[in-house]
Amino acid sequence: MSLNQYELKGSNHPNTSSKYSFSDFVQKPIEIYVFVDPLCPECWSIEPYLKKLSIEYGRFFTIRPIITGHLSTLNTDKFEKPQKLKDIWEKTAKRTGMSCDGDLWIENPVSYPWVASLAIKAAELQGKKAGRIFLRKMQESLFLGKQNISNEDVLIHCAKESNLDISEFKRDLYSTSSKKALQCDLKLTKEMDVDYIPSLVFFNQLVEEQGIKISGLYPYHIYVLVLKEILQKNPIPSEKPPLENFLAFYEVVGNKEISVVYDWSIAKTDREMKKLQLKQKVKKIPVKYGAFWKYMKN
Repeated sequence: MSLNQYELKGSNHPNTSSKYSFSDFVQKPIEIYVFVDPLCPECWSIEPYLKKLSIEYGRFFTIRPIITGHLSTLNTDKFEKPQKLKDIWEKTAKRTGMSCDGDLWIENPVSYPWVASLAIKAAELQGKKAGRIFLRKMQESLFLGKQNISNEDVLIHCAKESNLDISEFKRDLYSTSSKKALQCDLKLTKEMDVDYIPSLVFFNQLVEEQGIKISGLYPYHIYVLVLKEILQKNPIPSEKPPLENFLAFYEVVGNKEISVVYDWSIAKTDREMKKLQLKQKVKKIPVKYGAFWKYMKN
């Protein structure tokens, strides 16, 4: 069910704010299914909004990535030529501020997209959090590093970066369990009539009501509006963590992500990051569009 099928109403039921903690654990009433494809640039571009939503309202929800496995072609022709895919990626990068280096499709194309999807499910066998971290590392390798994420060596590197048990990951990569998990995701995609990615479906686990689906990229306030509607209250956003804490937790972030989370202009974000660069707290990652930074652990 799409967003425009709902009348989103405000609520006058306030909730108190709290300081954001990356380690908070409480019983959360909302589950958000995020339908993504690891090769989809639009799915990469939603990352800033998911980070901000998690920081401001993460005490109310958990995120469950659902892998569609459609080579980011749900939104385009399934048989695009490499040059066309390159153009789509780079237009997305310019529009969203999240760098996607389309030269990948000319220089080092992804040969077996289904392997990338299967690898995410293999990582998830070590826990939902492990799966989400692995997905992010895979996206960084793909969009920033122009790596063929269906190559087993690249996948193992992503697994190491995600602190997975490598022996277990190798064993699970082509296992029946991973294949069944991916099939479940594909079935769920079909059952929920997801025909565009990314799509978010919000469910209140405490109330037996149909979820609210948002297809495509929207401004941040729309996601907040939907969350408040399904919560039936108007919670105050949690305080944002200090910038260094944010960087230490996520390790690699883009200027666009920092700007969205902290409500800064790109120019202000660049100034703040250059200050940390001078203190050798971060290292700038060379990318084709915008700027990405890696936090330097002591």
